[in-house]
Amino acid sequence: MQITRSRPETRQGPAENFTGTVWLDEIAAPGAHTAWHRHPHGQVLHVLEGEGLVQRRGGAVEPVRAGDTVWIEPGEWHWHGAGPRTFMTHLAVVEAAEDGTTADWDAHVAPEDYSA
Repeated sequence: MQITRSRPETRQGPAENFTGTVWLDEIAAPGAHTAWHRHPHGQVLHVLEGEGLVQRRGGAVEPVRAGDTVWIEPGEWHWHGAGPRTFMTHLAVVEAAEDGTTADWDAHVAPEDYSA
């Protein structure tokens, strides 16, 4: 067992991976969302509060709300974040690959796709 008593400082998410103001431990602005990305071992998202959106490449934009849990398959390109006029706080859980990689990042979501 390992207990960590102090957490790392909150820092702003890098602009090349997100739109809006995003913090590594919370979304701080309505409409903030990730760029397209994928995870080697998949990802679990659990929405804690607010309303947001999630989309897998080739799929429909899906609304998510507090209490929803989303499973994203390994290697599945997707994006997620707050809705255009809403906040969303969520837990995002991933497992690192053997080389330490947790995500591959791609382009920002096109505005017409985000608002669809």
